[in-house]
Amino acid sequence: MVVSDYDQMASEYAQHRHVNPVVLQQLANSGLWPNSNVLEVGCGTGNYLVGLEAAVGGQCWGIDPSRQMLAKARAQSRSISYMIGRAEQITLPPDSFDLVFSVDVIHHLTDHAVYFREAHRVLRPGGKVCTVTESEDLICRRSLHTAYFPETVEIDLARYPHMNELRKWMECAGFVNLLEEEAAFAYRRSDMQAFRDKAFSVLHLISEEAFRKGLQHMEQDLRSGPIPCAWRYVMLWEQSRGSNYRCLHRRDRRAGGPADGSIR
Repeated sequence: MVVSDYDQMASEYAQHRHVNPVVLQQLANSGLWPNSNVLEVGCGTGNYLVGLEAAVGGQCWGIDPSRQMLAKARAQSRSISYMIGRAEQITLPPDSFDLVFSVDVIHHLTDHAVYFREAHRVLRPGGKVCTVTESEDLICRRSLHTAYFPETVEIDLARYPHMNELRKWMECAGFVNLLEEEAAFAYRRSDMQAFRDKAFSVLHLISEEAFRKGLQHMEQDLRSGPIPCAWRYVMLWEQSRGSNYRCLHRRDRRAGGPADGSIR
């Protein structure tokens, strides 16, 4: 996971970044119980874990490479366990969690295949992994970034892994029963301070000229009233098959192993 300046951005993230209500609802309705164990990878300031704890209960853990992000997270909840960590090296025991999830994180990772193997390792058999991200189509259809900061589109198309790559890495790690769904939340943007404060990592990657031009355009449009927006994600769900299944074992499945996607 790339740490780059996230310690410096922690205050802006804590102030401006919030949960997508549809994503939170889908996570809460994924079969969790008050005794479930949940891990968020790249938890940042902890908004989703706080929301899940309030909605479902259970035991929640969060890992993130940024100490300042975790300081903001701990300020929100003392009952959630937070620890410094990387997605590619989760220092937690195997067979520990019912759900491992990440939101807006997958494009920051350095080795996606290793992350999914780690997620599979710490999941209990039959546990679920959920990757909340944006497809190429959604990146091109972002309500505000595309309209006001079009330079971000090409940058994020290069940063974000493609959906078929994610599916391949998840399958090779031992996950089965793929479910893909879109989570869309409609709202109206009446304030642009989050953009002024660059509370979105891609805004740090465009030129200052492009950034200032986008702000001026947005400010001009806001004088006419709030801007209608849609906040969209793709949620990729897969289920842990069991510790004895790996991508290299596909030949055994074709030779007569279970091919119905059932959990062993």
